[in-house]
Amino acid sequence: MDFFSKLATVAEIPGFNWKGLVVAFTAGQFAFDTYLNIRQYNFLKNDKPQTPEDGDEETFFKTQRYQLTKQRFSIFTGAYSFITNVAFLKFNVLPKLYYATGQFISTYAVKFGFLKWFASPTPQSVVTFLALQVLSSIISLPLSYYSTFVIEEKFGFNKQTKVLFFTDFLKTQVLSFAIGTPIILGFVKIIEYFGDAFFLYVWSFFFVVQIFMMTIAPIVIMPLFNKFTPLEDGSLKTKIEDLAKSLSFPLSKLFVIDGSKRSSHSNAFFTGLPWSKRIVLFDTLIEQASSDEEIVAVIGHEIGHWAKNHLAKTLVVLQGNLSLIFFLFSAFFRNKSFYESFGFDTTSPTSLFADRNNLPIIIGFILFLDILKPLEFFTTFGSNLLSRKHEYEADEYATDLGMGEDLSSGLVTLFKENKSSARSDPLYSAYHYSHPLLPERLAAIRARIESNKTAEKKDQ
Repeated sequence: MDFFSKLATVAEIPGFNWKGLVVAFTAGQFAFDTYLNIRQYNFLKNDKPQTPEDGDEETFFKTQRYQLTKQRFSIFTGAYSFITNVAFLKFNVLPKLYYATGQFISTYAVKFGFLKWFASPTPQSVVTFLALQVLSSIISLPLSYYSTFVIEEKFGFNKQTKVLFFTDFLKTQVLSFAIGTPIILGFVKIIEYFGDAFFLYVWSFFFVVQIFMMTIAPIVIMPLFNKFTPLEDGSLKTKIEDLAKSLSFPLSKLFVIDGSKRSSHSNAFFTGLPWSKRIVLFDTLIEQASSDEEIVAVIGHEIGHWAKNHLAKTLVVLQGNLSLIFFLFSAFFRNKSFYESFGFDTTSPTSLFADRNNLPIIIGFILFLDILKPLEFFTTFGSNLLSRKHEYEADEYATDLGMGEDLSSGLVTLFKENKSSARSDPLYSAYHYSHPLLPERLAAIRARIESNKTAEKKDQ
């Protein structure tokens, strides 16, 4: 018996209540999230203006009301999600959806002879996954609608119409079908072909998929939702191009995105392959910034991520996490007791699932991810810690270019315009924030500026 077969044998525990374990993990996750949300709510409620960066009292309390409103909504959405997830498990929605999908396909496969090739376990798993995606999107749609047209509207951030909102929803569903179908089909087929030793091949497949998506997303997908316009000639464009040239940053395109048609929130980012990068500025960032120098400093920060190879480092960590997930799943994907615990009939001689080779792999993977909630708990803290480290390094990079003061004022402007909270409950911040808090970043930038001045004096 090879290693993977031994691993599967260890996980094959007849009669073990896997569903009960998942419900327990789900309840634990809900309790922890609620605890953090309440801590954050109480922290924000008791917070007071402390530094000049908080702005005047009117600005501060507008920000506080916005953050408190979002926090109350987070508590509600957490409960909504918990009830939905438990209901899915209690009422065996996944096996019922799988069987219903099979009946639907079989009916039309009989009715239309040319569809007979479609009536097999693999396509059925793919269709079930896509149906689940649509169902989940519909369930979460009211929450998204309320967040956009009530909360964001109330505080002046929402700029999109209801027509645009639902158009985006439909586009997202179409993209899920167009992109998700070949990916899920490839995932299932690789596992079917390589059997117990599939994990290395699946990991390689998803690595290729990630690189492919990173390549086509800014060229094909993002333009479906936003208009990309070349930045107009002028002082800002010249300053950004000069900065990129001086740092050997492979800038190929410089775009402005019409983010203002959906929200007044602002941002900037770059995309593309290592040898060809696109810098994208939100039109709201250009409108809100106090000067060109603030925008250039923000771009300097983004270039810092490139110079420090942060994307490559993040990808390495992500791939390590994915390989562990696929490795562990190799012990479960043909575990009949695992599927049986969630409502699949694996014992009846007439059942399709009496043969472990016919078990619905993609459904098993979805359920398996729920078992990994404790692992997700630790990886969330770890990934945020790494991300914050990268943010500090990118700030240092821009500061070393002489942009520290402009970067600081630019960050303050962004925080004020986005009504972001400058402070947070420490535990909530550690679990939910991928960026350091504003006072932490400003303090680090000031310390770097002073350190550079001291070093210059010594050199003189």
